[in-house]
Amino acid sequence: MQTVSAEALESRLSALPGTPRIVASGNMCVPWEAVAVADRACAQYVLNVLNGPPGLPDREGVTVETSFVGPGQRRHPRLRYVPSRLSMVPLLFSSTLPPDVVLAHCAPPRDGQLSLGLETNIMPAAIEACRARGGLVVAVVNPRMPYAYGDAQVPVEHVDLALEVDAPLAAHDGAPATDEAGRVIGERVAALIGDGATLQMGIGAVPDSVLANLTGRRDLRIWTEMFSDGVLELHRQGALDPEAPITSSFCFGSTELYDWVDGNPQVRMLRTEKTNDPGRIAQQRAMTSINAALEVDLFGQANASRIDAHIHSGFGGQTDFIVGALHSAGGQSFIGLRSWHPRADVSTVVPLLDEPVTSFQQTAVVTEQGVARLWGLSEREQAAGIIENAAHPSVREELWEEARHMGLA
Repeated sequence: MQTVSAEALESRLSALPGTPRIVASGNMCVPWEAVAVADRACAQYVLNVLNGPPGLPDREGVTVETSFVGPGQRRHPRLRYVPSRLSMVPLLFSSTLPPDVVLAHCAPPRDGQLSLGLETNIMPAAIEACRARGGLVVAVVNPRMPYAYGDAQVPVEHVDLALEVDAPLAAHDGAPATDEAGRVIGERVAALIGDGATLQMGIGAVPDSVLANLTGRRDLRIWTEMFSDGVLELHRQGALDPEAPITSSFCFGSTELYDWVDGNPQVRMLRTEKTNDPGRIAQQRAMTSINAALEVDLFGQANASRIDAHIHSGFGGQTDFIVGALHSAGGQSFIGLRSWHPRADVSTVVPLLDEPVTSFQQTAVVTEQGVARLWGLSEREQAAGIIENAAHPSVREELWEEARHMGLA
């Protein structure tokens, strides 16, 4: 690993032929300094970033590529969305999306190994695929990045160039949802989770609210694609199994959370093809997945990916974890959402999805109205439960009429 200046890195990148594919750390760990260098160096290139935040280059010649669309990519005029379950994304790098350059945001080395820290995820696979084809691996070394163990560790000899920066990491305060609907949904889901369960949850109002209501449980385990401050609070309250590592693939939260992750042997960051492998998920004790959706229909199908036919996010890990959880002994899978979308002013429970299905066949759909159980019930029983227990009262009569039209009542 050779440490270089931004000017030297720009010179190296400018010599790349054609339209190179550059894979960079995503989510809230984009190595902005190196991305800016690449944007200056390359007239045309493909920038592959998972869940890209605002600020990505937006000019002619730049194609933004991803399998999970973030807020900085949804309206990008040159977005190239490649549908894939998150567990399968690493395979793309060794097949249809080979990387020429990897820009990995890392913590400084310890004992000869860097750490991908908060954003392990798909990066180990990208580094391996890039090295296999003789590409350029660049570590953006930032002392503010927490040092995490597991698959986050990268031997320094696997890196060609290092660009040293000292830049703050994106963070949020980690406060749980305070709105009434989010609070009630969190309480309802938490009431269905017992001691000893293994949890998967994403970031957002509903997962944060669920975790806030689980501090009285004991021996909980964490096997998830990502976690935030709610897990730190479970640790503080003694709700976690002290013998089980916190297994995740990426992390986003407060600076206090980052300080706790740094050098913490209890936190194990694994590559996404491990954390999101349905077979591995199914092996976890009482695996419980908690996911959100944009809308659900009377067949129990969930759309968490598209709005008005435009891509909003993607499959992510929802399908991976729902399948894995339902194959786990004592496992459960919940979709939590508000029954009414406040900004669009429409029901989130619809007769039949107009958008592609992200997932289906959960244990239950949970809204602030109640819990609609699905697993093991007939399609008519499922539809009735969704209408009476999950839908907003103002649309129930209309939903019953549609249910009869579709043979569900």
